[in-house]
Amino acid sequence: MKKLHPAPLSALTGLLLYAAWPESPLTFLIFVAFIPLLWLERQGIRRARFFGWTYLSMLIWNIGATWWIWNASVPGALGALLLNSLLMCVPWLGFHLIRTRMGNNFGYASLILFWLSFEYFHLQNWGLSWPWLTLGNVFATHPDWISWYQVTGTSGGSFWILLVNVLLFQWLWQLTKHHTFRRVTLAVTVALVMLPIFLSWLTTSIPFKLLKVRKYQIVIVQPNIDPYEKVETGTFESQLQKLIRLSDSAIDYNTAVVIWPETALIGENLGIEEDHIKENRLLKPLWGFLRRHPHINLFTGMESFRIFDVRHSPTAIRFVDADKYFESYNAAAILDTGGLVQSYHKSRLVPGVETLPFFLRFMAPLFEKFGGTTAGYTGQDDRNPLITTNSTFKITPAVCYESIYGEFLSEFSRNRADLITIITNDGWWGNTPGHLQHRDYARLRAIETGHWVVRSANTGISCVIDPHGRITQSLPWDTDGVIKTSVPPTPELTFYARYGDCLSKLAAALTILLLMWHLSTAIKRRTGRV
Repeated sequence: MKKLHPAPLSALTGLLLYAAWPESPLTFLIFVAFIPLLWLERQGIRRARFFGWTYLSMLIWNIGATWWIWNASVPGALGALLLNSLLMCVPWLGFHLIRTRMGNNFGYASLILFWLSFEYFHLQNWGLSWPWLTLGNVFATHPDWISWYQVTGTSGGSFWILLVNVLLFQWLWQLTKHHTFRRVTLAVTVALVMLPIFLSWLTTSIPFKLLKVRKYQIVIVQPNIDPYEKVETGTFESQLQKLIRLSDSAIDYNTAVVIWPETALIGENLGIEEDHIKENRLLKPLWGFLRRHPHINLFTGMESFRIFDVRHSPTAIRFVDADKYFESYNAAAILDTGGLVQSYHKSRLVPGVETLPFFLRFMAPLFEKFGGTTAGYTGQDDRNPLITTNSTFKITPAVCYESIYGEFLSEFSRNRADLITIITNDGWWGNTPGHLQHRDYARLRAIETGHWVVRSANTGISCVIDPHGRITQSLPWDTDGVIKTSVPPTPELTFYARYGDCLSKLAAALTILLLMWHLSTAIKRRTGRV
């Protein structure tokens, strides 16, 4: 059989990955998406050329699945698309090296280990983290396939995809190159695809019930305020009045918590000073609203800051005309009639828009301010839940982008959180697949932790998600409205919430051992000891 040209093979992998990605109904294509690239590599190709064709595959995938970033920030989009595609090539180059030097068995095993290790690294807070395309995210629209994420998290999905691709490729290679029809290999591979889905379906087909557990009423507000008008001077008063009006329309005596979206409170200039929040003149209607409903807690996003006498963090900025410093936050807060109860400062920041690593600070002038600041927001180190004062919930606060970080959010669960509350503003992207993917990724967090998820999105889609990842209520995109729902706290820990991403940690450890073994073998060969 003649060699196939690498161009169509490279492009086909990129297109299959894109075609499988949410919100596409063709999710099953993910199980064959890497076969063309594996075929390209197996035909024999120099490392530099293999890198180039792999980069093309990854770039097609990134552009197809996340082109909508362009609507929020042109520099951010270019950086995410080009750099993320480059980083995705690293595990493939490692696989190519190991397979050519250590054989097929070690080679294909290394691809799975290297990819899982890459995804785990990309989920860490290293400054350019962009794990939107973590392979296991592809099943976000099929929660009934992946109830076992409560044990493995999304890394289990990534492992599943890679293993099936490798097995199918090997079966197809033997069939076409050696005319060997391996029935056992094909049967095992088909079983590997269908068995996890079947077992998951059995689990999720059982109605989710919590007996003798009290539920508390929550009101979720979706104000549908244009994000590009939101930051304009003089518009905050009318925005606040709209939030209050929508809330008043749904609150009754049973309401325990009201949820407003990300940066619902923005104030003036630097935002809202947390230490003097009750003195802020713009918030006077807010305190009147809370006095009318003294039994509720308000969970809201806000753009805030604090002032310090010393510069105690790298992101603190000195005032021009005073010997003091301030930190800016994209915050979530619980408020009641007494003022600020607790606040949380977003800690997984959007690269380019909300933060830049130190080695790219020189590029800050290129980035626009879209819902963030290139000067850098300040996050926080602890993962303590926000506790309501009316004895209802211990909340995992997820501000926008943070909801794609499974292990990060599970840290709140280990600190006894019993509800995930996501506040976001996806309107920067417009009516694109971006806000739909973001909503569906929240379903993965519900499965991983076993918690209910309530989501307040400024322009939509706001929704309620049960611990099986099923959306029970939602508001459409680009509408204002409220959701009134009752959910129970769920303090029980899943395996994943208790122990974190064990599969990725194991893959990272095995990756280190494999690389050390390869290095030692290479040294022995050079010194003539092998």
